[in-house]
Amino acid sequence: MVHDVIRHGGQVAVVLNRTPRTQVPGRYNLWLEDGGWVRLGAIVDERSTTVTRAVVGMTPDTKLRPGVRASWSGIFYRDPADAGLDALDVVVETPAGSAPAWLIHPSGGPSDHWAIHIHGLGSPRAGTLRGVLVAADVGLTSLVVSYRNDGEGPRVGSGRSTLGATETDDVRAAVRFALSHGARRVVMFGWSMGAAIALQLAADPEFDGVIERLVLDSPVLDWRSAIGANCARAGLPPWFGILARPWLQERSLARFAGLRAVILLDQWDWLDRAAELSVPALILHGVEDSSAPHAVVAHLAHLRSDGIRLETFDADHTMNWNADPERWQTSVRGSVF
Repeated sequence: MVHDVIRHGGQVAVVLNRTPRTQVPGRYNLWLEDGGWVRLGAIVDERSTTVTRAVVGMTPDTKLRPGVRASWSGIFYRDPADAGLDALDVVVETPAGSAPAWLIHPSGGPSDHWAIHIHGLGSPRAGTLRGVLVAADVGLTSLVVSYRNDGEGPRVGSGRSTLGATETDDVRAAVRFALSHGARRVVMFGWSMGAAIALQLAADPEFDGVIERLVLDSPVLDWRSAIGANCARAGLPPWFGILARPWLQERSLARFAGLRAVILLDQWDWLDRAAELSVPALILHGVEDSSAPHAVVAHLAHLRSDGIRLETFDADHTMNWNADPERWQTSVRGSVF
């Protein structure tokens, strides 16, 4: 909730509850309950129970006032135009139906070197625009995809996610779309579950010699540990996550739970599959990640130090860019070129 809206040093600022999220440095957004969007910058004052942050932008229709309820977000741009990018609306035909996507060319014109951007579970396409800016800057054509049951792509069945088990087929169709529209080399940018999808496709023989690099922010490298971490974050006991596993992996239970496909957890365990990783990867990960444990990422980076570069941030899940945009962008730029 917004406690107050004040003037500080000649600019508007908001007073918020002091929480582990609101008190960290960086750039973030508030989504207001009435649909408004407020972009926040530096902390300008701190008290025992509140944090005051500078407002650096908001949508024209935003009604920022004391008492309004709001949610905290790392998604910094609403759409390509908000990020200063020119995008074409295109459609990728997937096994689930027509999935909208943004096609964004760099300022120098179309390139045969493409980046495919895959958002995570519960996040819209706009969340990946933080990475699209870097891709455009280094001359890559970007395809920002949607997939089934993400709120933008086609709805299938109960509308529930299968944690990448079926969504991977939709992103596979997006890679084929890129190849049929002039791409010769592809960099996969994946966020959270989107990173898990990118890893599956990078190991697919169909794309040998095509997918040349991975940029993975807050990747889910093992669903067992991710489910356990999210249970802990929700205050649930460890056994709750263990009991959930059969409901994902056994066909009859999965169908009863409304899932259209089983989720074979071994196929998503990249500690066990570490030897299969053949595409160089940059991983950007927060030590405070409460959804995808940092220890898992650090272990994989140790196992495959020959092909994985790990950049660590003092940040929570998918908030690495927000915590330090300049270092995030520099790391990605150096990895891609």
